[in-house]
Amino acid sequence: MSTTTAPDVARVQRRTVGVLGGGVALGGLGVTVGITVGGLLARDVAGTDTAAGLGQTAGVLGAAVLAVPLARISDRAGRRAGLAAGYAVAVAGSLLTVVAAVLSSLVLLLVGLFAFGAATACGLQARYAAADLAEPAHRGRALSLVVWATTVGSVLGPNLAGPGADLGDALGLPPLGGAFVVAVAVFAVVALGLLAGLRPDPLLLARRLRGDGATAPARPRRATTTALRAVWADPGGRLGLTAVVVSHAVMVGVMVMTPVHMGHAGGDEGTTLRVIGLVISVHVAGMYLFSPLVGLLADRAGRRATVALAAVLLLAAAALAGTAAPGAAWQLGAGLLLLGLGWSCGLIAGSTLVTEAVGEGQRPTAQGGTDLLMGLGAALAGVVGGPLLALGGYGLVASVSAVLVVPLLVVWARTPAAAQRPR
Repeated sequence: MSTTTAPDVARVQRRTVGVLGGGVALGGLGVTVGITVGGLLARDVAGTDTAAGLGQTAGVLGAAVLAVPLARISDRAGRRAGLAAGYAVAVAGSLLTVVAAVLSSLVLLLVGLFAFGAATACGLQARYAAADLAEPAHRGRALSLVVWATTVGSVLGPNLAGPGADLGDALGLPPLGGAFVVAVAVFAVVALGLLAGLRPDPLLLARRLRGDGATAPARPRRATTTALRAVWADPGGRLGLTAVVVSHAVMVGVMVMTPVHMGHAGGDEGTTLRVIGLVISVHVAGMYLFSPLVGLLADRAGRRATVALAAVLLLAAAALAGTAAPGAAWQLGAGLLLLGLGWSCGLIAGSTLVTEAVGEGQRPTAQGGTDLLMGLGAALAGVVGGPLLALGGYGLVASVSAVLVVPLLVVWARTPAAAQRPR
């Protein structure tokens, strides 16, 4: 077997980040256009605002549950196989969602949105793939560059809600179902692109360079639980895991109910959809656009300081958005911009801490388990979002989401600065 030199590794790392960035950029378009209309489609099929929360939750839950098997595929066969398999599942989920819209079946819709969540899981796991070959001092930046690449598709995606509705009309489908036709095409292209472009596989190459071979070591039956316990046993890992779970839950809890809240403003449906798309685009820009700066902050100022900034931004976002009227697009946009920034800080710094908390042999499993927990937390936030909106309005949704930041502040206060040092 030939030896890979350091310059070769650097070149492979650049190529890997480029391929991953292109994939998540395009994949983000399909994900966000689906997120924008998924809750509205569930509401139309079921006829209640509560179902809107169920629709969004199905996608979030799918991303959480599917994160573990996709991580196992990556662990055994490489990142290329795991990511391509996830996007293939998302294609099937998008097709099923279109069928559910035609048949007006809530059950089929929820199953389809669950499988659709695989695309979100892939977009999140791609950030870990970017760190497989990265130098320890640059892990935060490598993670952030892939997160940043999502900006392109994710900002454009919500604005395709209107054109997607036109496509649905042209194909004889319910208008909101047209967005998922776009998602089918997008996810199929991403899956094929990753299969063709992600060579050599970064995880398998990293193992060969360490002399471990391309195959993963045998895993115990409860490998995910074991890996998560190892993360929690490390002070930095504990802070990282908490930051990732809390940031994602707060973000989803506020974001998924925003389109429904704005829909109560009344007016022309087409105009309302366009305004909702713009507000969600601003939110997504906050999530991804400033990611390189967040990664630089995590590497320079430290992971712990970046997590503290995440908590402050999430609280400010809940206060600003939660006091906005349904038609206050500017205030909602500003609040959701802060929400996205807080999520970015928590996700990037937290993911880096999780990656550094365990040895390389446990990393794919620990990363998949972390994404499972963050998805379950977000799914719970989405489940209660609809009832909270019906009970006390959007302000109650934002207030309950803000309370979730308290555990993060407690763990942060108990984590010494030295715990963030990379292995």
